[in-house]
Amino acid sequence: MNETDRIKKDVALFEDSIAELETLSLDGNEEKVVDNAKRYYEDTKYYLKKGDFFTAFGCINYAHGLVDGLKSTSNIIQTIKMDKR
Repeated sequence: MNETDRIKKDVALFEDSIAELETLSLDGNEEKVVDNAKRYYEDTKYYLKKGDFFTAFGCINYAHGLVDGLKSTSNIIQTIKMDKR
């Protein structure tokens, strides 16, 4: 898998994660984290378009980290699991 394909795969995974979060009722701090993650996601697309794969990869991984951190420190994971049933 080349750099572009790898980043695009991570972008698609992020889009799925963020779509799950957008179905939930988030508090103000959680919304700020999601907003920051979305900004890194947008940065990823910008750097990918410029051909700066190193920075694009860093941005999408940071976005994932923010979302994963949010999920692990709140009740969000349980809510998502319950909604899927």
